[in-house]
Amino acid sequence: MPEDHDWEAYKVPPTRTPVADRTTSAPNPLTFVQTFFTYVIDAPVTFVREWIEQQQAKNKTYYYHQKFRRVPDLSECLEGDYLCFFEAECQWRRDRMVDQEIVEIVRERLGACKQREGPNQFQNCAKEVELLKQVTKAYQDRYGDLGYHGNARTCLMKQKHRMMEERKAAQ
Repeated sequence: MPEDHDWEAYKVPPTRTPVADRTTSAPNPLTFVQTFFTYVIDAPVTFVREWIEQQQAKNKTYYYHQKFRRVPDLSECLEGDYLCFFEAECQWRRDRMVDQEIVEIVRERLGACKQREGPNQFQNCAKEVELLKQVTKAYQDRYGDLGYHGNARTCLMKQKHRMMEERKAAQ
């Protein structure tokens, strides 16, 4: 290829961006509004937001591992101590949710074992089946027949009646 190009033969196409042709000497009001917004509204808000993020980065709080202290059982509350009753009820609900999740995890493990073992599931998953039986029996003994509106008081009464029946059966 020759060193000296024939620029007339190979012309460069014109740019598609139009040239800004200013007809007035007055400033554009849009640039004034944008500058005003940037310095008066956006900059302080951005500064405050960054400051808040820095403070939160110093004091990280992980809510997904929240640990509650154990409170006294409903049987340990004094008569008329409504705050203790409320805390015991909340503790009972948390315990019930934990027990439900335990049953669900064991059930999922059994399902995964059955899926993995296929036709040999009866002999290879016997340990998981036995664990699921124990967990569901314990859950049923504690929370069974309480229904959706069960609470700590009815659960305590159910356990009391079960203990009395076991005592009578032992005699």
